[in-house]
Amino acid sequence: MSEPTTVSTLFSVHRDPLQLAWNNEPTGGERPLGPAGEHAPNASLVGHLNLIRPYRIQLLGAAELDYLAGLGKNSGQDALARLFDSQPALLIVADGRAVPSAVLEGAEAAGIALFSSPMSGHTLIAQLQYYLAERFAEKVTLHGVFMEVMGIGVLLSGPSGIGKSELALELLSRGHRLIADDAPEFHRAATDILAGTCPEPLQGFLEVRGLGVLNIRAMYGDNALKATKYLRLIVRLEYLSELDIGTLDRLQGTRHNRTVLGVNVPELLIPIAPGRNMAVIIEAAVRNHILYVSGYNAAQDFMERQQRHIHDQSS
Repeated sequence: MSEPTTVSTLFSVHRDPLQLAWNNEPTGGERPLGPAGEHAPNASLVGHLNLIRPYRIQLLGAAELDYLAGLGKNSGQDALARLFDSQPALLIVADGRAVPSAVLEGAEAAGIALFSSPMSGHTLIAQLQYYLAERFAEKVTLHGVFMEVMGIGVLLSGPSGIGKSELALELLSRGHRLIADDAPEFHRAATDILAGTCPEPLQGFLEVRGLGVLNIRAMYGDNALKATKYLRLIVRLEYLSELDIGTLDRLQGTRHNRTVLGVNVPELLIPIAPGRNMAVIIEAAVRNHILYVSGYNAAQDFMERQQRHIHDQSS
């Protein structure tokens, strides 16, 4: 299980890229950044100051600070009281503005971390939204070997012992790259995009029966590994009887969609049989898939050629 994402975690990751300064460190460092209390699970976690639907991370830029400064004494105190009573996980003063003493004192009293940055509020929000969306996105673990083949993410799936790792090893020797073995994790990076990564304890390792666990980086170098990739194709390996193989569509193949986290991912069924060069078949499947998504359908082209030939012969 991954560690919870706290204020301290965010600061350690973004301190340099976002030029963050912690004005009341270590106050509030243990606070989790995930949705809490009345916050809906799908609510945005970071945004400009909002006292009605408060974000977990409230950002005070030039406009917000000028608004607070323009309020009367009582109204200003009331606005700050509402801000701190909402118990955000973090406050950030942006746009290079000085931290008002009332904001610093209130954050200290409420136990809320207070950051500042010279960067614009819009830039900070864009960067943090991307980070938090990835951290808190719904994830699923799919059994298989996730690889980059011909530049696209391909998941080799199938029952245990069917030879996925051996196939992955052969693909590695042909210049393709490993992302994750056995338990790749996928999350929605966009509406129709799944991104796959490897859990940290498994990164760089591949288990091959008879050889044990192999360190791919030590054997093949850094270029044999890839940290993350979008999932574009699933190849399911199966043992099929001759009767089952005979039922497969010999023109169109076995292409259909598999739904993962609400995203449709193309899936191909590839029968395992003695004497088949599976690495070559996987490369051919990926090349054909790339042509297919670019608008070319080999089966359709083949059938149209046959129809034209029949028509010419009959004429």
